[in-house]
Amino acid sequence: MRISLFSSLFLMPLCSLFLGFCIYVVSDQCLGDQQSLLLQLKKSLQFDHPSSRKLVHWNPNDDCCFWAGVTCNEGRVIGLDLSSEWISGGRLDSSSSLFSLRYLEHLNLADNDFTGSEFPDRFLELKNLSYLNLSGVGFRGQIPIGISQLTKLVTLDLSDPLGISSANPLKIESPDLATLFQNLSALKELYLDGVDISAGGYEWCRALSSSLPNLSVLSMSRCKLSGPLDSSLLNLQSLSFIHLGGNNFSAPLPEFFADFQNLTSLSLPECELKGEFPQKILLVPTLQIADLSGNDELQGSLSEFPLNGSLRTLVLSGTGFSGRLPHSIGYLKMLSRVDLSYCSFSGPIPSTLTSLTQLVYWAMRHNNFTGPIPSFNMAKNLTEIHLAGNRLTGEITSNRWEELVNLKILDLNDNLLEGSIPSSLFSLPSLQYLFLGYNRFSGQVDEFFNISAFQFFQIDLSGNNLEGPIPMSLFDLPHLEYLSLSSNNFNGSFQLNLIFQLFRSLLILDLSANNLSIECSQTNFSLFSSVLPPITLRLAFSKLNSFPDCLRNQSNLLSLDLSNNHIQGEIPKWVWELPYLHYLNLSFNNLVNREQYLLNSSSLDVMDLRSNQLQGPLPAVTSNLLYMDLSRNNFSSIVPASISSNKLYGRIPGSICNATQLRFLDVSDNSISGSIPQCLIGMSETLYVLNLRRNNLTGTISDTFPSSCGLEVLALNGNQLEGELPKSLASCTILKILDIGNNCIEDSFPCYLEDMSWLGILILRFNKFYGPIGCPRKVQHELLSVYATQLLEKDNSGCHALLRDDNVLHLLLKEQSNWHKMLQATRRSVP
Repeated sequence: MRISLFSSLFLMPLCSLFLGFCIYVVSDQCLGDQQSLLLQLKKSLQFDHPSSRKLVHWNPNDDCCFWAGVTCNEGRVIGLDLSSEWISGGRLDSSSSLFSLRYLEHLNLADNDFTGSEFPDRFLELKNLSYLNLSGVGFRGQIPIGISQLTKLVTLDLSDPLGISSANPLKIESPDLATLFQNLSALKELYLDGVDISAGGYEWCRALSSSLPNLSVLSMSRCKLSGPLDSSLLNLQSLSFIHLGGNNFSAPLPEFFADFQNLTSLSLPECELKGEFPQKILLVPTLQIADLSGNDELQGSLSEFPLNGSLRTLVLSGTGFSGRLPHSIGYLKMLSRVDLSYCSFSGPIPSTLTSLTQLVYWAMRHNNFTGPIPSFNMAKNLTEIHLAGNRLTGEITSNRWEELVNLKILDLNDNLLEGSIPSSLFSLPSLQYLFLGYNRFSGQVDEFFNISAFQFFQIDLSGNNLEGPIPMSLFDLPHLEYLSLSSNNFNGSFQLNLIFQLFRSLLILDLSANNLSIECSQTNFSLFSSVLPPITLRLAFSKLNSFPDCLRNQSNLLSLDLSNNHIQGEIPKWVWELPYLHYLNLSFNNLVNREQYLLNSSSLDVMDLRSNQLQGPLPAVTSNLLYMDLSRNNFSSIVPASISSNKLYGRIPGSICNATQLRFLDVSDNSISGSIPQCLIGMSETLYVLNLRRNNLTGTISDTFPSSCGLEVLALNGNQLEGELPKSLASCTILKILDIGNNCIEDSFPCYLEDMSWLGILILRFNKFYGPIGCPRKVQHELLSVYATQLLEKDNSGCHALLRDDNVLHLLLKEQSNWHKMLQATRRSVP
C-alpha cells in the first residue's frame, strides 16, 4: 500500500516527536514465530481447563507478550512460568516446540504432572537459561548430560518435594554428580530433593565443592547420600541454606558446620546422625532455622544462648538431647517455632519463655519436664501448644490463657496437672483441639455459653477425676467430631438418644468407665441416619445390663465397644445387620448365646467376643476379617477360624484361605488334627501372626513361604509335624519369633536363618535336629549372642533351645497382645 507524499511529510515529525513510543511498541510486540511456538506448546499439553490460570487464557488474537506466564524482551520470549497449571500429560519430548524458544532465560514448569516421562534431552538447546525449575513434575530416569551445557544457570531445581516419583525417581548415576555439574560454576541455588544420587560422603561433597564455588543454597534431601560429611564442603563459604534431610550419613555432625559464616538455615532431619552434637553450631550468629529432628542417636544439650540471637525455628524432636532448658532461651526474641518433643529434657520450663512474643508453635511432648506451666499470654500469635507426656504439675488458671485469642491446639494430656478446668478455656475464640486427658483434674465441668461461636473439633477430658453431670453444652458444639470423657467420675442419667439427634458432625464418642446411668430407649432414627456421619461409640465399663436398644436403627455405627459390662443373654440379630460396622467389641460380658445369624457383613473386619459364655457352632469367616477373637468361650465345632483355648477339633479347612485380609490367626490350645493347608503357608505374605501351638497337627510344613513373606510370629510348638524345616522360611526376613519345638522335625541346624536380623526367639528343642549348631561362618546373630550363654538348654534328643517354654509363651502372648492393640488402634481416627 502506497503512502502519499503529504502523509509521509505529516507522519515524519509525528514519529520524531514520539520516537521513543514508536520504538517501544514495535520492539515489544510478540514476534510471530514466538507466538506460534507458544500456541503449539499449548496444543501439545493436556491440562485441566477449569483449574488453569494461564494457559486457558492464551488467546491467539492477543499479543503473546501479554499472556499470563509469558515475559518478553524485544518481542522474544525470555520467560515462561507455567507452574501449577494442572498439566497432566501431553508431549514434552524431543518434538516439543518448547525447545525452540531459544531465548528463554527463565523456565518454570513446577508442580505439574509428567509422571513416568523420561527427562527430555533437548534442554541443552536452551543455552540462555539462568533459571530452570522442574520441581515435582515426575520425570524419571537419568538426568541427561546436556544439563552440564547450561553454563548460565544460577538456579536449578529438579527436586521431587512430595515424593511423587519415589518408586521411579530421577537419577544421577552415569554421568555422575561431578560430571553433571563440572561446567555450572555460576550456579547459586541447587535443589535435588528426591533425586537418587547414591554417593558416599567423600564423593558427593568433593563433587559439589570443586564445581560450584558460588553455591549459596544446597537442598539434597532424600537423595540416598551416605556419610561421613567431608570437610571439603567448607570450600562453599557462600552457603546459607543447607537441607540434607532423609539421607543416611551414619556419622557425627562435624563441628565445621559452625564455620559457615552466612548460614541461615540448617535442616538435617532423619539423617542417622550419631554422637555428640557440637553446641557451637546453634550459636552461629546468622542462623535462623535449625532442624535436627528424627536423629535418635544424636546426643546433646543446649548451651547458653547469646542476647538477641537470630534463631527463629528450633526443631530437635526425636533426638537424644537431654538436660535442662537454659533460661537464656528467653534471649531468642525472634523465636517463633520450637519443637523439642520426644527427647529427654528435664527440669522446669524456664519462666523466661514468657518474654517470647513471636511464638507461634511450641511443642515439648514426651519429655521429663516438671513444675508449673509458664504463662504464654505475651505470645499473642501462638496457635499451638503441645506439652503432653511430661510431669507438669500445678493448676491451669484462667489468666494464663485468656489472651491467646489465636490458639487452635492446646495439648496437655498425660501430665500431673490438678485443680478444676477453667471455663475460660472453652471460651477461647479460635480453639479447635483441647486435650486435657490423663491428669488429675477434679470438680465439675461448668456449662458454657455462646456455643455457636466456638470452633471445637476435638475435646479429650478422659482419665481425670471429674464428677457431676456431663455439661450438656458440649453436645451443642456445632463442629465437634471427637469427644472423650472416659475414665472419670461423671454421674447422673445420660440420654444416649440425644446424641444422635443433636450431633451432626460427631465421629467418635467415648463415655467408658464413668458412673453414668445410660438411658437409651428405642427411637426411630431413620430421619437422622441419612445425614449423620459414621460414628464410633465406646461404652466399655459402663455397667450396662443389656444392649442399648436405641442403637437398633443407628445404621451409621462404624465402631461399637460394649466390652467389660454385665450384658447377659443373646447377641441380638440387629447387631450383625448394621451395614457400616467395622469394629465390634463385646468381650468380657456374660453373653451365653446369640440369635441365629450368618457373619456375612462385608464391612466387619475386627470382632472381639472373648471371655463370654458363648457356645454352639462358630461363625463363618468372611474375606474382610482382619481379627477375630472368640477365646475363653465354650464353642465346640469343627474349626472355621482362629480361636484359641476352646474345644475345637477336626481339620483346618482350606476355606480359611478365603480370608485374604486376615493378619492374625491363633488356633492354639485346641484339638485340631490333620495337616497345615498349603494355602495357609502361602498366606504368610499378608499374615503377620500364625499361632498353631499345642494341637495334633501332622505331616510336613509346606516349603511354599512366599518371597515377600511378612510373618513376624510363627508358632508350631507341641504338634506332631515331621520332615525338614522348609528352606523357603528364609524369605520371612522380619520374623521375630520362630517356635517349632516339641515336634518330629528331622534336619540339620538351619544356618540359612542367620540373616533374619529381627529374630529374637528361636525354639528348636525336642525335635530330631542333628549335626553341629555352628555354621560355616561365624553367626553374629543377636539371639545367639544374647541368649545362648544364659538360656541354652539341651533336650533328650540332642536338640537345643534358647528359652524355656513358659518364657516363650509369655513373650508370644505379649507379641500377640501387641498385635491386638495395633488392630484396635486402627479403628481410631484421632491423634
